[in-house]
Amino acid sequence: FFLVLHVAAHLVNALNFSENYNEDFLALNAANYRGEDPRKLLFATVPGLTGVIMVLVLFLMCTASTYAIRVSNYDIFWYTHNLFFVFYMLLMLHVSGGVLKYQTNLEEHPPGCFNPNKTLRENMTVPKAFEEMFPDYTTEPFPEVLPVPEPFVQNNFMRICSEEPKFQSHFPETWFWISGPLCLYCVERLYRYIRSNKPVTITSVISHPSNVLEVRMVKDDFKARPGQYVILHCPRVSALESHPFTLTMCPTGTKATFGVHLKVVGDWTERFRDLLLLHSNQDTEILPIFQQRRYPKLYVDGPFGSPFEESLNYEVSLCVAGGIGVTPFASVLNTLLDDWKCYKLRRLYFIWVCRDIESFRWFADLLCMLHNKLWQENRPDYINIQLYLSQTDGIQKIIGEKYQALNSRLLIGRPRWKLVFDEIAKCNRRKTVGVFCCGPNKISKILHKLSNSSNSYGTRFEYNKESFS
Repeated sequence: FFLVLHVAAHLVNALNFSENYNEDFLALNAANYRGEDPRKLLFATVPGLTGVIMVLVLFLMCTASTYAIRVSNYDIFWYTHNLFFVFYMLLMLHVSGGVLKYQTNLEEHPPGCFNPNKTLRENMTVPKAFEEMFPDYTTEPFPEVLPVPEPFVQNNFMRICSEEPKFQSHFPETWFWISGPLCLYCVERLYRYIRSNKPVTITSVISHPSNVLEVRMVKDDFKARPGQYVILHCPRVSALESHPFTLTMCPTGTKATFGVHLKVVGDWTERFRDLLLLHSNQDTEILPIFQQRRYPKLYVDGPFGSPFEESLNYEVSLCVAGGIGVTPFASVLNTLLDDWKCYKLRRLYFIWVCRDIESFRWFADLLCMLHNKLWQENRPDYINIQLYLSQTDGIQKIIGEKYQALNSRLLIGRPRWKLVFDEIAKCNRRKTVGVFCCGPNKISKILHKLSNSSNSYGTRFEYNKESFS
């Protein structure tokens, strides 16, 4: 919006400079003569040419950032978005043409002052207070010591100009505001490059059903907390592309292995899978790859923080996942699977809404393992699991001996969120409950509204959201 407003104003200015050229204001004229082609001002000057290129860059960045482009061809979004650096470089050059000017002698020529010499020369009408002082036949300059009527001065009706106005181009200041943040950005990119310049060691690759790939890795001095994410870069897949993935397994005091789960849904993940996995027709079972083969070089940048880091720092937490949004909670459950006693968390409500649980069988396995572990430790109330399926054809695939712990917690339809919050508030009176959501915006808005609403039990809900597209 402001781009259109800014450009429209400059177009009007270019026309005015050309049509209203005046030799009395040479210092202010952007045009060189009356009737000069406005296109020359737009395409043959530094401010004009840089402005046109910036408009094109911003148009490409905005259109390529739309959801439709990102989903259909992520490469277009990625490469055009990196044009931001060109945009800022042009922005610093944009004001170097000297179009913006300021007056250097405001004391000698204040705005609105009266210049009697110029007024007489141009046969302009003078204020009534000066009519008796100026003979019609006078051709001499206006005497500087001529007294001005006292009432005229007291009312500040007009001040006398002692000299003509003088103008000077503004010293470019855009670089002053941009260079600092841009330098900080470059320093951070350099630090991230140094931190991630050593490839990780891939220990195992596991193919899960429904095109889900698990990659387990080891890296020296790598530390991460549950809920954080990393950025993966594989030069053999793409020289410039890097993609974020939530950690589903974090290194602990007993093991240094960390891992991610990624769903094969695009060009990058497809090429990455082909490089990691041997071609196999057995795509319906989990297949650890033990063959000695040379994995491609993989670089890991991170970890980076997310709201889910705080899920273990509440005494009571409510975790809500929608579909693939369940991935950030995997590292939390894996951490609890190792040891839950060292954390503040004493009760976890976990609600998972999805269409087909078959697509996330790997996570169902993790839920069952944690549930069985807590039962063996006589803590069955530590985690409260509720699974909601919107498609009934998937219910037959999960019912079985392997998922016995989840069968009784499997519901058809959608959660009644108001009843869920009332029940949690009733069971945790006067406590603070951390609400963590990763899912569609519709669910997020409902949870946010319910978290901010009051209840009769004195329970406080603190809302945290993880955004994804």
